[in-house]
Amino acid sequence: MKQHRTSLKDLAKQLGVSIATVSRALRGSHEVGEEMREKVKALAKQLNYRPNPFAQSLRKEAPKVIGVVVPNLVTHYYAAVLDGIEEYARKQGYSVISSNSHENHLIEEHAIDNFISMHVEGIIACLAQDTVDYSHFREIHDMGIPLVFFARTCLPDLFSQVVANGDEAAQKATQHLIENGCRRIAFIGGPNHLDMVIRRKHGYIEALRDNKIKIDRELVACGKIDFDVARDAAIRMLSMPDPPDAILAFNDIITYAAFDAIKSLKLRIPDDVAIMGFTDGDTAAFVTPKLSAIMDQAHLQGMKACELLLRNINGDQKIYREVIPMILKIRDSSVKQSK
Repeated sequence: MKQHRTSLKDLAKQLGVSIATVSRALRGSHEVGEEMREKVKALAKQLNYRPNPFAQSLRKEAPKVIGVVVPNLVTHYYAAVLDGIEEYARKQGYSVISSNSHENHLIEEHAIDNFISMHVEGIIACLAQDTVDYSHFREIHDMGIPLVFFARTCLPDLFSQVVANGDEAAQKATQHLIENGCRRIAFIGGPNHLDMVIRRKHGYIEALRDNKIKIDRELVACGKIDFDVARDAAIRMLSMPDPPDAILAFNDIITYAAFDAIKSLKLRIPDDVAIMGFTDGDTAAFVTPKLSAIMDQAHLQGMKACELLLRNINGDQKIYREVIPMILKIRDSSVKQSK
């Protein structure tokens, strides 16, 4: 049986202290008392803890490294953000190691733990959709490791963040649908605890209020970010006695799920149901009809997140909140033909 490799987290758990304390003790930091330093070193020896040799080589010889954790690397949005991070980092002499949390907070925590063990210079992160416990990020702060959030964020009093103006963009997108004759506009989003979902849903609701359109709870579905879940939600809405005449979708996964649901019911886009989605992918222009999109400027978000991280690494302790404006790209799927 393969033996488990002892990590900083293992040592911290057995001793009942934070990872930050263990890390400092192993470095011989005077921020940790002598008694605790000896306890940590003794347990590390007992459990055969070994610092990552790859991390040691990174510190001594290789370019400086930052870690990036994203929820779903196969989507265009996160790939584009990572591309922006890598471009900025490369120009500043840094290398990037990325990790995919697969929308799972346990995998996210493991990725963060690995980055700590590798002694990366800093971390850029976007929350997994089921992350509601932020203690692993508080530990990062306690350890003094620079970290910047993008898109889905938390702990704004501790970390800089790069976000989009999703509330304003959703309001403009909903207003566009209203101006094109839609009155039963559905919103399909992700988990309600995500700040990104809150902002976009808020903009949608504000547009309805501004136009004195009744908010129908049956037309709002905020659940798991998953193609099948979103598709089922869209089909349920479209099968109602009084179905929606438009759908505003939270991200690219949900957008294409809703698009597929409309097609599967033999409904016409946009004549029966108009659709707009938050998606930055080129594929939006290649489907039939061409898909109206709220574009994230994902590459720019990645560059800005890396810029803020490197500011922090270089000693700037200020906490920033950068808002990257989204761009509405109106195509065929949201413009109904006048009768």
